[in-house]
Amino acid sequence: MLLGGCSTVRFAYENADTYVRWQASKYLDLRGDAADELDDRIDEFHAWHRKSELPKYAKLAQEGSQRFADGLSRQDIVWGYDSLRGQARESLRKGAELIAPLLDRLSAEQVAQIEHRFADDNRKFARNYLRLSERERRRKRAKDAADRLEDWVGKLTQAQVERVREYAERAPLLHELRDRDRKRLQRDFLQIVRARAAQKTLPERAANWERGREPAYVAGLELWREHYFTLLADVERSLTPQQRTRALAQLRRYADDFEALAAR
Repeated sequence: MLLGGCSTVRFAYENADTYVRWQASKYLDLRGDAADELDDRIDEFHAWHRKSELPKYAKLAQEGSQRFADGLSRQDIVWGYDSLRGQARESLRKGAELIAPLLDRLSAEQVAQIEHRFADDNRKFARNYLRLSERERRRKRAKDAADRLEDWVGKLTQAQVERVREYAERAPLLHELRDRDRKRLQRDFLQIVRARAAQKTLPERAANWERGREPAYVAGLELWREHYFTLLADVERSLTPQQRTRALAQLRRYADDFEALAAR
């Protein structure tokens, strides 16, 4: 919702099962009955998500549009962030429940394939972030933040661009801590799968992915959120009438799209 345009929501959702299968094939080479089982479990998750979660998304988008129309407060921004995290927890738990039986039957070679793919992912993360200078990272952050905002409100004013740059300069850079946390999650996942304990432990671990984080990362994320929420509040107060109209229309279209998708 935060990264895609409204015009792509219905198309993306209707083809999400195909996308998930494509992503899964990067980590696992399943054949025969195992491949059929994966397809069935992806279909089951998609059906569950459409019936159970999309109505909640529609409600969130409706409430979000009303809050935005009334003028966003800091509490509104926190509400939105916490609501999205809550929805993510539900989906991760359900997805883990569905895939766990298959994971508990993987061979040592298949687990090694996942581990190899994790290593590839980590090298890509290092190339995209860790090898950049601090200046390059902050420039990338400013561009990404500005692009996201412009998806919602249209072209930013010069004052808004400067506010985004200020955020990018002041908020902490957490890439090294994030890299270590990613690797922690990967190690935990591989340990669970090798122990054939996915059905027993994976749903709870997936829904509570932040447990076990380094204290420095927890503190850094809290400080980053403080800066980011302040940025959003400042930009919201500076919106032109045209920007505000566009953002409100986007939220309302999301609500309409979610309702239409849930009804199918």
